[in-house]
Formats: sequence, structure tokens, C-alpha cells
Amino acid sequence: MAAPERGAAAGGAFLVAHGITATKIRMPNGRVRIEGPARWDLWWIEPAVIVAYLALFVVYSTWAALQNAHYYAPPYLSPFYSPCLSTDCQHVTVPLFGKMPSLPILGVVSPAFLVLWAPGVFRLTCYYYRKAYYRSFWWSPPACSVADAHGSYSGETRFPLILQNIHRYFFWVLLIFNCILTYDAVLAFHQPGVGYGISVGTVVLCFNAAFLWLYSLSCHACRHFCGGQVRSFAKHPLRHKLWKFVTPLNGMHMRFAWASLFIVAFSDLYVRLVASGTIHDPAFHFG
Repeated sequence: MAAPERGAAAGGAFLVAHGITATKIRMPNGRVRIEGPARWDLWWIEPAVIVAYLALFVVYSTWAALQNAHYYAPPYLSPFYSPCLSTDCQHVTVPLFGKMPSLPILGVVSPAFLVLWAPGVFRLTCYYYRKAYYRSFWWSPPACSVADAHGSYSGETRFPLILQNIHRYFFWVLLIFNCILTYDAVLAFHQPGVGYGISVGTVVLCFNAAFLWLYSLSCHACRHFCGGQVRSFAKHPLRHKLWKFVTPLNGMHMRFAWASLFIVAFSDLYVRLVASGTIHDPAFHFG
């Protein structure tokens, strides 16, 4: 069987398996318009869950940033406020950065807004998240073999979507934040007035740092940096090793994207609950 025929057969099997009975009409502009009932399965569940998940995170993170309180419970610093770059911070900032002017001079209401923009832009332009919100929010298209909500398609060649290309540069910015949050996780092993130990907060911040690294290293931009534009891996053995290391991670990028998003919000929530005295932080000390 020729390759196109095999592709057509596979596509037909997919349509039958998913109960797709729509008519596909080739448009003059090269697009395919779907008419009729597209799918009878519960295809809408995934985009609905993604909308709810992302909306919940945006609402919570915005609320947490606006609070400007309960983000530091020694030795834990919320990842939403790290590094804390203001004289209004509740703790000593990372020595590398020092302290910036007070917030009224900067014209913002919370030091969280001085740092959240960078990881926010990275996730907003992430290749996987783009697919997720293009489908779930813009319905372009909402699912395979479901009618597109838009009559035209220009890809990411026009403003503002052409700005998505900054993702590859923000990858390097995010690595800086990963190092800082890893530093915060190491500091969490030292309990003030007690000594070194492990607590629930320590575990939470370590998981947060670990999953942020997994999310970053599994990024498509990272994989391209390791092995992209290489004509022969034999001439670049180091890049080949790096490429082989990140490629399996890249296959799990979607999972790391959602897991890291949940854990970074949970880390802020845990620190907030401890700082406000709502919960106690159980710990085991080495002595």
C-alpha cells in the first residue's frame, strides 16, 4: 500500500474510532472546513478542564501577588516572591541582587510583580501551552476533526502572535529563576534557632525546584539548543549527549508543564498558610 493510501486508511480508522461523521470541504485558501456533527464523543472535556485549570491558576496567582503579605515563613520564601527585589521585603534578599528601591518608587503594589512577569511570559509563550490555549480558549481548532471557530488562519506570522518567538530567549531567563528557587530550597534545610533538618516545607520547596527544572529542561527550546542546526552529531559529541538526555524529557513536557504549574501554586499556598499561622510545619531535625 502506498504511503498516501496508508495515511488515508489510518485517518479513516481514527474517524470511525472517534465517531466522527462530519463532512470535510476543501476551501480555496487551502483550509478544510468541517460541516455537520463532528464528533459524538466527549471531546470537549479536555479543553474545558484546561480552561478551568489555567483560569484557577491565574486568579489564585494574581490574588496571592496582590496580598503582599504572608509570603515568608523562616526559612521559606514563596516562589511567587523570589527573589524579593525591594526594601519592603519581609526577609533578606538574595545577595546577588541586593535590594532595590521601595515599592512606591517602583510604582507597583507588591514585590511579586517584579518577578512573576518573567516566568509568566515563558509559560505564555511555551510551545505546549500555546497549543493548549489556542485550542481551549480560541478554539483554533478546539479538537481534532472539530470545526474551527475562525474563518482564516495566519499562523504566528502577524502581531501579536509573532511575539511568541521570544520564548527561546526567555528560556535563559527562566534558568536564572530556577537557580534562585533551588537556592531557596537549599536554605529551607536550615531551621532558624534549631539547626539543619527536613520539614514538610523543605520537601515542598524541593519538589517545586525539581519540577521547574524538569519543565525547563524538557522544553522544546532547550532540546533545539542541544541538538538543533547540527548537520552531524558525530562532529558534536557533547551536543549529541545533551540531546539524548533531554529528548526523553521532551516527550513528557506536557506532564511537567501541568505538574510544575500546580506545585508552584501549592508552594505559595503552603508558605502562606505557615506564615499566617493557619497550619504548623512538621519537621525532623538532625540535631
